[in-house]
Amino acid sequence: MGQTTNVSRKTIKNAKLFIDGEYVDAISGETFDSIDPSTNCKLASVANANEQDAQKAIAVAQRTFESGVWSKMSVDERASILCKMSDLVMERVDELATVETLDVGKPIKESRGFDIPRAAANLRFFAEMAKYVVHENYEMSKFMSYAKYAPAGVTSLIIPWNLPFMQMTWKASAALAAGNTVVVKPASYTPLSAVMLGEIANEAGLPPGVLNIITGPGGSVGTQMCTNPHVRRISFVGESNTGKTVMKNAASELIPVSLELGGKSANIVFEDADLDEAVRGSIEAIYRNQGEICLAGSRLLVQESIYDQFLDKFVQAAQKLKVGDPMDPATEMGALVSKNHLETVDGYVQIGLSEGAKLAAGGKRLTDLGEGNYYEPTVLYDVDNKMRVAQEEIFGPVVVVIPFKTEEDAIRIANDSIYGLAGVVWTNDLRRAHRVAEQVHAGLLWINCWYVRDLRTPFGGSKASGIGREGGRHSFEFYTEAKTVTMKL
Repeated sequence: MGQTTNVSRKTIKNAKLFIDGEYVDAISGETFDSIDPSTNCKLASVANANEQDAQKAIAVAQRTFESGVWSKMSVDERASILCKMSDLVMERVDELATVETLDVGKPIKESRGFDIPRAAANLRFFAEMAKYVVHENYEMSKFMSYAKYAPAGVTSLIIPWNLPFMQMTWKASAALAAGNTVVVKPASYTPLSAVMLGEIANEAGLPPGVLNIITGPGGSVGTQMCTNPHVRRISFVGESNTGKTVMKNAASELIPVSLELGGKSANIVFEDADLDEAVRGSIEAIYRNQGEICLAGSRLLVQESIYDQFLDKFVQAAQKLKVGDPMDPATEMGALVSKNHLETVDGYVQIGLSEGAKLAAGGKRLTDLGEGNYYEPTVLYDVDNKMRVAQEEIFGPVVVVIPFKTEEDAIRIANDSIYGLAGVVWTNDLRRAHRVAEQVHAGLLWINCWYVRDLRTPFGGSKASGIGREGGRHSFEFYTEAKTVTMKL
């Protein structure tokens, strides 16, 4: 994919595989179409990799790793190249944001204002942190032991479609900073921005073969990335059932995995909360990125004493959201990623209504915006936590509102889920905030805020929401092999 300026739907170029520092066609010569969710028109042709392409990319990554051109490069030199990549991302922020918006369907203000800058921050953060990872040494009588953390080797990164460029850099930055070589497979729905990282890598001076990007189906390509014996780490972000498949495949070669999977997070509003603040935060927590975020506060638990008042404020705020062309800077909610996903989201709304949930807002596709995959911000209320819409991840702009009586009741409902990714608590009672945070089964818990991320902290979920933690030192622990060396003094 060559450089473009003043990117528009007409100027986005076709995308090829990025292997060994070069853009190449798939071995088969086959391609597939990347579709603009806001119009359902073709954006670009994309090289359709198969198992042979995956094997080729992994072989290149393995050869490059063994050469030492990156794995044995000094940490300072690696950090310098990654920081240069970070700078180049920001130099091309408008172009990358436009491609991201057109490919995903998300509002341009999110791509431009958050996703791409956060991607640049990922690269710089892990580059700098690699220089300060603490190494251990221990002394005992007549002996000294020290721990070395060596690059693990070839790393497979399988990236979801909802935040493709940001998620790719979140994974790749840490793996590369640790000295590994990488093979990335972005989701077939949204491959275009990911492929562009190859151009940036070349311009920054990343040695060929260190970063490889292949586009294609998750089946044969994904299986090869999870079973090839040269792969020594797998990091996957996506749906929980697919995560189980990744783990089963990785087990055949005993490849360590990091899995960031689905969520059905409880967003708990207590009667002593600042209601206006809680409404604003709860709107953001479910409708940002069209609800296509694993961290979404999709179960809205509201204390009975304020239930009607809060629901009224929340519905009014939801109905004021501007849904429209993702390229319009005023748009607050864009298009869902595909027709199939729109049908899935709408299917869940119908299921909820059939289960006895009530509809306060939305509940249908928006047809006055053309052929795009637009869906109204939707509120289902008086929901029982046993309903499918409260238990299954919808991954769209649909919130289910559940009343609760007491603090204990809220904790019980929050934990009555197969997922354990995140949670939100809205309260002005400091003691209550800490009590609830302690008892809700989730890898991340926000109090009076949502989606605030410090890259030094561990990120990940429990139960069906995943295995392992990344972020800060936890990323370096995963992407390295620890070795203890003991010598006689």
